Amino acid sequence: MGRIPNTSPQTRELLAALVRQPRTWRYGYDLSKETGLKSGTLYPLLIRLSDQGLLESEWQEPARPGKPPRHAYRLTPKGGVFARSTAAPARRRLAGATS
Repeated sequence: MGRIPNTSPQTRELLAALVRQPRTWRYGYDLSKETGLKSGTLYPLLIRLSDQGLLESEWQEPARPGKPPRHAYRLTPKGGVFARSTAAPARRRLAGATS
């Protein structure tokens, strides 16, 4: 049996970033800059969400010669549903706190 998806604050932050562009391939470095999550937190989350079928991942060839391939991630349809249901309560709480 698979692990129940984590809904830690870090996971919710990552899912909120991904759900803003659900079908766009995103790189870990860009997600780290957007969310403020450090690599030791971000990459295990990306791997876990991928293992749970919430993210798909692929190696992408570089746009410029001489650069290494990069691992990219995006939400699966199942991941999109989960992200919207998980990130929405967090956004509502944040909006209420700043109002």
